[in-house]
Amino acid sequence: MTFAGFLASVLIGMSLGLIGGGGSILTVPVMVYLVGISPLLSTAYSLFVVGTTSLVGSVTYMRRRLVNYRAAAVFAVPSFTMVYLTRRYLIPALPDPLFTLNNLKVSKDMAIMALFALIMLAAAFSMLRQKKSPEPAEEQAIRFNYPLIALEGAVVGGLTGLVGAGGGFLIIPALVLLARLPMKMAVGTSLLIIAAKSLIGFLGDVGQQVIDWDFLLLFTGMSVVGIFVGAYLTRFISGQKLKGAFGWFVLLLAFVIIWQEISNL
Repeated sequence: MTFAGFLASVLIGMSLGLIGGGGSILTVPVMVYLVGISPLLSTAYSLFVVGTTSLVGSVTYMRRRLVNYRAAAVFAVPSFTMVYLTRRYLIPALPDPLFTLNNLKVSKDMAIMALFALIMLAAAFSMLRQKKSPEPAEEQAIRFNYPLIALEGAVVGGLTGLVGAGGGFLIIPALVLLARLPMKMAVGTSLLIIAAKSLIGFLGDVGQQVIDWDFLLLFTGMSVVGIFVGAYLTRFISGQKLKGAFGWFVLLLAFVIIWQEISNL
């Protein structure tokens, strides 16, 4: 199963390279169900894997000048502040089990996976939804809605801290709608934001959890290989069509996780 997990790590990187997101949606289920790591530790590992892979992926966009650093800063500062505080203080403070209803005990791990499944459902619907509005033109002047960008950054950071998901499916629409960035620049900027907040969030777990660095670095290295493969395949595969297919896969995976957690009750 660990071998299957390592193969899946390549797919995680490929999804980031092909559609600019989706890596974190796959990482936690792979860690939990294929590798056999606890949900809480899996969210920590996910932050490192997705953060490192996104950082590597963002370099290509930086070279093509498709990263808006001002938008990244406005979004990322409240985002990585929230993800760090969540991982450092909120997660360790949560009781386990969270609560007991009659004879039903809801554990911290169970709650994390349930929340993760809900976020997967939201991500799937976001990928499957057809966008009707045209994206901003490349030459259009960029206007920032600072309060809303910062507020969404804080919300996404809190969610990332809880479930270890980068939230690219939330970040990209925010950058397009609130910062009026062209789609390609929004993807590049999103990768940089995901990298910053995920890696800073992971720092909140250092010292709180026992990290298997040999496994984590190997898994991350294979994911980085995947992002280069995905970037190469964009020459031959339509990212929009692939995004729709990936959305259906994520939707199915969300229901599988929900069924699995219900079966554990």
